[in-house]
Amino acid sequence: MFRRKLTALDYHNPSEFDCKDETQYRNCIVWLEDQKIRHYKIEERGNLRNIPSSEWPNAFQKYLQDLNCPFEVKERQEAMDWLLGLAVRYEYGDNAEKYKNVPPLGSDSNSDKPADPLLNLDSNSQDFKAGVTALANILKIQRHDDYLVMLKAIRILIQDRLSPEAIAKASQNKEGIPVALDKHELGFDTGDATLNEAAQILRLLHIEELRELQTKINEAIVAVQAIIADPKTDHRLGKVGR
Repeated sequence: MFRRKLTALDYHNPSEFDCKDETQYRNCIVWLEDQKIRHYKIEERGNLRNIPSSEWPNAFQKYLQDLNCPFEVKERQEAMDWLLGLAVRYEYGDNAEKYKNVPPLGSDSNSDKPADPLLNLDSNSQDFKAGVTALANILKIQRHDDYLVMLKAIRILIQDRLSPEAIAKASQNKEGIPVALDKHELGFDTGDATLNEAAQILRLLHIEELRELQTKINEAIVAVQAIIADPKTDHRLGKVGR
């Protein structure tokens, strides 16, 4: 999930970086401070560079506080993503003239690729921010200052988790019998009418799945009974059965 930013920063091995690996994580933090962020003077980086020390988390916590980072040590992914974003901004600031001449993505008029629909969204809209935040909370997507980045992360997560079979199945139109939800009792009350309707729908879908399962069980029982009811006798072996 950090590969693009690490690649943009010329990190030595972005594709193999594992945020859950403590040694890799600490080494990457030190590299960001030494090479990109440079918030501390060189002589002030001793505690942060002492990677094997048991006091390193305390040094890292102080480092985050000195940078005014909104995340803490325990929020590993969020803190790493925030630091990478900060490093990217500093990298651009140090080489602004270089990056000004780089054409933006999608500017090639000869490209046959469709335009990204996210580019036309009003990311400053309060409704947009509220919707993205709600989706991120449901899907447990880490927070980010840029709501478009969060929305892209949500899209990637959904695309990755939906298999081609599931997407094909979802795209098929199925005809069914309309069901009146008010005629089916839920059995409990969530306190929210919308949640109650959603729970009723899930319950009806579950019942339908149980019916399909029972049908398959019945078919299996019938098949087994057909075998048992008409056994073949082998007189040479002196026993009944296959």
